[in-house]
Amino acid sequence: METFNKIDEVLNIKTEIVEAEIEVKRDDVEALEDPSTDYEYTRTQLYSLIEKGQTAVNGILDVASGTDHPRAYEVAGQLIKNVADITDKLIDLQKKMKDLDTKYRGPTTVNNSLFVGSTAELSKLIKQGLLNNKEEKL
Repeated sequence: METFNKIDEVLNIKTEIVEAEIEVKRDDVEALEDPSTDYEYTRTQLYSLIEKGQTAVNGILDVASGTDHPRAYEVAGQLIKNVADITDKLIDLQKKMKDLDTKYRGPTTVNNSLFVGSTAELSKLIKQGLLNNKEEKL
């Protein structure tokens, strides 16, 4: 680049705009709490509910087959539906966690520009940029 002012000439330096790439890793930036703790807790609770539901279904099926009472079969059907709903929630939890992980992963490369020069030079560049933008709009 060319020299913009007399200070550059006196100091025998050149002012340049330098672009730098900075790599940011997910482990370096913790903007939000890690949702994996909540995920593990919820997953454990759902597994527990499914196991208890299976035990209850087996018990009510024994009662229903022993008594042949219609209400016992109705309760068994409701329990089976509830256990099926909980297993669906477990699958939904997996999907939501995957979406969360994808959402917060973000970009791995951040490009930053660095201007090396005086404020007067920066002002000139900004004014030139604003004039160029106005001319393009017209």
